[in-house]
Amino acid sequence: MASVSASLESATRGAKSSAALEFLKSAPKKLLINGKWVPSKSGKTFETLNPANEQVLALVAEGDKADVDEAVKYARKAFEDFKWANLSPHARARFLLKIADLIEQHADELAELETLDNGKPLFESANIDIPGAAETFRYYAGFVTKIYGETNPSDPSMFNYTLREPVGVCGQIIPWNFPLLMASWKIAPALACGNVVILKPAEQTPLTAIRLGELICEAGLPEGVVQIITGFGPGAGSSIAEHPDIDKVAFTGSTEVGKIILKASAGNLKRVSLELGGKSPNIIFPDADMPSAVFGSALGIFLNQGQVCCAGSRVFVQESVYDQFTDSLSQMASTLTLGNPLDPNTRMGPLVSKEQHDRVKGYLKAGKAEGAKAKIGGEPGKQEAGYFIQPTVFTGVNNQMKIAREEIFGPVASAIPFKDETDVVLQGNDTDYGLAAAVWTKDINRALTVARKLKAGTVWINTYGILDPMSPFGGYKQSGFGRELGKYAIDLYTQIKSVWCKIG
Repeated sequence: MASVSASLESATRGAKSSAALEFLKSAPKKLLINGKWVPSKSGKTFETLNPANEQVLALVAEGDKADVDEAVKYARKAFEDFKWANLSPHARARFLLKIADLIEQHADELAELETLDNGKPLFESANIDIPGAAETFRYYAGFVTKIYGETNPSDPSMFNYTLREPVGVCGQIIPWNFPLLMASWKIAPALACGNVVILKPAEQTPLTAIRLGELICEAGLPEGVVQIITGFGPGAGSSIAEHPDIDKVAFTGSTEVGKIILKASAGNLKRVSLELGGKSPNIIFPDADMPSAVFGSALGIFLNQGQVCCAGSRVFVQESVYDQFTDSLSQMASTLTLGNPLDPNTRMGPLVSKEQHDRVKGYLKAGKAEGAKAKIGGEPGKQEAGYFIQPTVFTGVNNQMKIAREEIFGPVASAIPFKDETDVVLQGNDTDYGLAAAVWTKDINRALTVARKLKAGTVWINTYGILDPMSPFGGYKQSGFGRELGKYAIDLYTQIKSVWCKIG
């Protein structure tokens, strides 16, 4: 690290990947437009910080409307020239497999970049985010050759068949909590279906998206098929949502912003898919395997510092085991090592930004003001720098408190007692959200009954947080609409054409 500037050396203390450090030294980071890395038209840049020490990692181009217009122009040309959609399915599949291979080959570098930029423990980046991104590209590589139309029964004088065709130019706006993984969830199915993509990563965490863009260029995709515009929501994100020549927008993020994007899409009635917030009920019955339920519940709320849309933030515990369970969950929280996320022993890093840190601190104060008790935590971390929050378990919570109604997006569990199955279903569904839920019980009949009654896009039984590219993910109610992953994502990125041919 002697060759690294003093400021970068300080910002990346603990990093071991020479490739990651070399990437960070080449600044400022640029926009990917038409296969070339270019500065923003305004010349503006912004800083991306290491949230563990609040120091600058890199300068990044600040794209805005002019840059989005340029990207759309080249994306439209690439789509209309059939540079991608008219490649043979086998050729497109090979490109996606190549991207998956490159992600795996650069896994150590990407994991460190993700941890430096986001703050999540390296343990999570290396074992969840990066492998999951590669698996997603590989999964959709297999789908390229399996996007079928149908022949339909019709009058004998007619032949009717359907085609699944790509939607066109897809704007994709991703969040900061799983940057590379969310990029793969968006890009891979869109490319599999023959679309072209303009990706806007979150301004807090642009680095792995930029590095992915470099790997995509290395894989040899045609110019204009994947373009990356870094910048802020107002400016870059809003221009994508409003653009009259973008055919579809896919967004993952807050419900508030999702509603803005939906309104903006009305100009040209572009297709929209939204994966938004959550306030997921995690239900503990007395006959659950308690050690497993405690571990799974801790994973459900403390993974990625609770910055997970499907986090089990409302922990419903039946009254007879409420004290026992919250004691055990608090004890497990006390064992989580909070510190430098590059340390392989760290299990909780900082929140992603000062804005998020302030937001979560506000919820900690609100919970206490409403009468909830912090059985453990309830305070910021004690580190000298960085956006740390102690893992927190609130008891004495009722389902009408602010900390039970609003998405905190931090390591804060609200433990709520319930009387019986009917009570917990009513309370669990009493929310604006419907992204996920979990049920812990040895009674499989009860588990399946409650799972069916819960209004959520995903329900886990005796586990929490399991995701796989083969299985759909999305929400009910204000958690959004549309399903990512699995075969269902093909519906998001294709449209159906019916063809009639008169015979004779």
